Amino acid sequence: MAEAAAPPQAAAPGAPPKKRLVTQLWFWVLIGIALGILVGLVAPGFARQLKILADLFIQLIKVVIGPVIFCTVVVGIASLGNLARAGGLALKALGYFLVATVIALFLGLLAGNLVSPGSGFQGQPSQAQLDAANKSVETGSEETGLSAFLQNELFPTSFLQPFVDNKVLQVLVLAILTACSISMLSTRMRERAVAAIDGIAKVIFGIIKIIMWAAPLAAFGGMAFTVAAFGASSLANLGLLMLTFWGTCAIFIGVVLGTVSAWAGFNVFKLIRLIKDELLIIVGTSSSETVLPRFLTKLESAGASRQTVGLVIPTGYSFNLDGTCIYLTLGALFIIQAGGEQLGVGAQIGLAALMVLTSKGAAGVTGAGLVTLAASLQAFGGQFFSPEAIAVGIALIVGIDRVMSEGRALTNAIGNCVATLVIARWNGELDRERLRAVLDDPSLVEDDMELHHGSGPDDEAPVHDADVPEQRTAAETAENGARREQPVTRA
Repeated sequence: MAEAAAPPQAAAPGAPPKKRLVTQLWFWVLIGIALGILVGLVAPGFARQLKILADLFIQLIKVVIGPVIFCTVVVGIASLGNLARAGGLALKALGYFLVATVIALFLGLLAGNLVSPGSGFQGQPSQAQLDAANKSVETGSEETGLSAFLQNELFPTSFLQPFVDNKVLQVLVLAILTACSISMLSTRMRERAVAAIDGIAKVIFGIIKIIMWAAPLAAFGGMAFTVAAFGASSLANLGLLMLTFWGTCAIFIGVVLGTVSAWAGFNVFKLIRLIKDELLIIVGTSSSETVLPRFLTKLESAGASRQTVGLVIPTGYSFNLDGTCIYLTLGALFIIQAGGEQLGVGAQIGLAALMVLTSKGAAGVTGAGLVTLAASLQAFGGQFFSPEAIAVGIALIVGIDRVMSEGRALTNAIGNCVATLVIARWNGELDRERLRAVLDDPSLVEDDMELHHGSGPDDEAPVHDADVPEQRTAAETAENGARREQPVTRA
């Protein structure tokens, strides 16, 4: 009885207070998605016009993506103060990305051969679908091959043009060159330069705070358009293609990423719970770029070193597109099967090998996967299929591409978050105790998220523990004249 009469226990020291449901971003995004589905079903004509809401949101986010990537990569590499260490981290990341890409591509091939979603297809694309497909083929066939990729996608023609064109790979090249240059400066000058760029990053994150208020509205418009625009023709084959794709993505996340996560000492499903807010935004907008800045903050707050997060996440957005890879090989087989053709095992392996290259640089924006698929088939065509056959095949799936785009973006995002934590663990730059605590209680990162992406003040950087200088930002360490030289690793 005495225990029953005792006053309720106070919250644990340092634990953030519970927030009301109506103050949570994910709640309003979920409301936007539900309303979008309702409007899409009730008033499809009006709902089609709401696509502009999602498009404008993505357009605003794309404005700051280049500067965010540039600043985070520069700070992440330059704050290491050691180019050899930064190079080792980059090589590990690229090696991981290559292995994940190959697994995703061949998983798509396996699913396409086992299920054969395009076999027995009888439908014919509409003229509007053919027009959209021809545009994708023309866009994808302008220039292909390694030389075109290096010249047009990897190396910039000026310092500012990549930011104007939102070329992620070119921004990465500039950021790496800038970070290497800063790393060769004296200690004092390097710390000042890193602090200055980190200050610019804070301003950009302030802009993102404002833009993110529109996320529920964007989710509403994007989902309303998707529901209204979804075609009803040839639903059997197209529905089977969608189910096969989503099922393959689920297998990749649960089995492949789950196994890798277990090796690194965490549960992939707990990680998904941690990033559920961001995943809901992706569902509404069909773009993983919209939440890149939030991933940077959340993963660092979860225990990964700032250097690893700042390098792996932006690089992964171009080199680690697991969902896009599954879509490419599965979509290619669907098109071939729907045309009544068969592709031998050797030819399928050759197509997958080509897609290892073409999948790099496919941005996480709606429609990029369709263009990349068209470019891959066009480059591989020749003796296997004509440009006209490719256009007809692309037209078959253009109507459901947006639904599949959501699956691509979700799988890409989860894959990059897993990659960041795994590489941080591999490189000895993961606070495993902090990660374990955050995965068990995701509310532990709310203060850092509120600071950078909410309505709170932003005059100080996120700090996991005020008494641990190793976890301070580059700006703080520069101001205090102390910078971490060795990572913190806790068993």
